[in-house]
Amino acid sequence: MEYKKTNIEGVYIIEPRVFNDSRGYFFEAWKKEEFEANIGKVDFIQDNESKSSYGVLRGLHFQKGACSQAKLVRVIKGKVLDVAVDLRRSSATFGQHVMVELSDENKRQFFIPRGFAHGFLVLSEEAIFTYKVDNAYAPQADGGIRWNDPDLAIEWPINASDVQTSEKDLKLPFLKDAEVFD
Repeated sequence: MEYKKTNIEGVYIIEPRVFNDSRGYFFEAWKKEEFEANIGKVDFIQDNESKSSYGVLRGLHFQKGACSQAKLVRVIKGKVLDVAVDLRRSSATFGQHVMVELSDENKRQFFIPRGFAHGFLVLSEEAIFTYKVDNAYAPQADGGIRWNDPDLAIEWPINASDVQTSEKDLKLPFLKDAEVFD
């Protein structure tokens, strides 16, 4: 696997080595020793999976404080635009984001450390999205910022009228009003 640093410290795009032949393909999706040598020790404790249709935008979510989560995300079927927003107030890149296309074709993975909001937009008819987390979900620690916050300047590639999101996500605060990480 190739571990590519992004313009935000701690965020990585991971490109697997895929072996194709007439039977199909094979690749290593995660290898602890290699991951730790390139990114560091992360104790993943849970795998999650979601299925969504075109235009579904999930996010931008995070868990607050001691419940924060690092995530390793990828797409098993379809295509999404995945976004991580730096919410570490002490960071030189606070409020900035990294965006990457993840698909079943490119098989990329995206590592998002603690202290970030995360979300994705489905660009294919359907997408199956999976991710590892290093901390259990805690409803009382739910946090988020609005996906269309103008201060974030995220250029989502579909019309806002085509975005499907939850009522909960529509009520999330803008970054300037959100609880962030110190």
